Amino acid sequence: MSKNSVSDELIIEASADIANKIGLNSLSLKIIAEELNIKSPSLYNHISSLEEVKQRLMVYGWKQMEEKMLDAAIGVVGYEALKNMCYAFYDYAVNNKGVFTAMLWYNKYESMEKEKATTRLFNMIFKVMKPLNISDVNINHIIRTLRSFLEGFALLVNNNSFGNPVSIQESFDLSLEIIMKGIQSLERVK
Repeated sequence: MSKNSVSDELIIEASADIANKIGLNSLSLKIIAEELNIKSPSLYNHISSLEEVKQRLMVYGWKQMEEKMLDAAIGVVGYEALKNMCYAFYDYAVNNKGVFTAMLWYNKYESMEKEKATTRLFNMIFKVMKPLNISDVNINHIIRTLRSFLEGFALLVNNNSFGNPVSIQESFDLSLEIIMKGIQSLERVK
C-alpha cells in the first residue's frame, strides 16, 4: 500500500479489525503499520499516538453501534423496536470485542465528539420508548438499566466469564425478556 493511499479512516478501520482479532490491549502502532504495509513513522502523518487511535476507535464503535441499532428498529415500534435494538447492541458488542473494549473504557465526556457519539444513541432509545406511556424519569432509569445489562453481559461474554454449561444465548434471551416485562410494568406509572 502506498503512503498516499493511507487515510485516517483506513487507519481506524484497520485498527478496529486488528483490535477485534487480538484485543485492544495488544494493539500497537507497529502492528497497525504492518497491517497497512507502511512504516510506523508514516502513521504520524495521520495520528499523534496509539492513545489517539484508541480514542477514535471508541467514537467509531459508538457510531457503528448506533447504525446497527437504528437499522434494527426500522419497520417496528414499541417493545419490538426496543428488543431489536438490544439484540443489535449485544450482537455488535460480542462480534467486535476490541472495539467494544474501547467503547467502554474511554471517557466519552472529554470532548464534544465523544459525548455526541453516545448521546445520539441514548436519545434514539428515549424516542422509541416515549410512546409507551412511561414517564420521562422512568425512561431515563430504564436506559441506565438497559445500558448496564447490555454492556455488562457482553463484557462477561467477551471475557469468557460464564463457566456454567447453560446456553449463554438462552440466558441473554431470558434476561432481556425479564427486563422487557419489568419495563411494561412501568406503563402509566409517574
